[in-house]
Amino acid sequence: MAASPRHWRDGWYAGARAIPSPNFGPRPAGAALTLAVLHSISLPPGEYGGDAIERLFTNTLDCDAHPYYARLRGLQVSAHFVIRRDGELLQFVSCDARAWHAGRSVWRGRENCNDWSIGIELEGLEGEVFETAQYARLARLLPALARAYPLAEVTGHEHVAPGRKHDPGAGFDWPRLARLIALRAPALQVVPAAG
Repeated sequence: MAASPRHWRDGWYAGARAIPSPNFGPRPAGAALTLAVLHSISLPPGEYGGDAIERLFTNTLDCDAHPYYARLRGLQVSAHFVIRRDGELLQFVSCDARAWHAGRSVWRGRENCNDWSIGIELEGLEGEVFETAQYARLARLLPALARAYPLAEVTGHEHVAPGRKHDPGAGFDWPRLARLIALRAPALQVVPAAG
């Protein structure tokens, strides 16, 4: 399904540092990857850097290392990609597989967004602003995904799970992202709410 063997191999993107997560499963047969879901994450909340996100997504987080981590004990989650504050791109799950990022979700009447979406976590806190390097990385990653898969829309976790999730939140600049990807992937629509 990859557009170019130079950039993709079995759903893994050459522009990312691979950190394979055990938290994934098969996609339903024939599932077309038409949606990218943006999230935000920081561990502990509001603290950046370190390897806590990597450890969470690989089930190696020491849940006794910080009081907040106790609520994460036994949690098995993942995303396809994480974009750090400095723009570094990490990949945890092949895009050909189903990552565990959206949970109970619906978009345009379709439930279980994990089945047919790509999950992208931005290191950040919902409601706070994101870094220029993160937008720049998204502006390269999303068109690369759109060339490899039938990606048509980009939205937020808060929009596929309204009321339950609030990320990436008010600090994320949706018009900025739309401007950045307009020339590279004109068919890819940035839609910050279900229509």
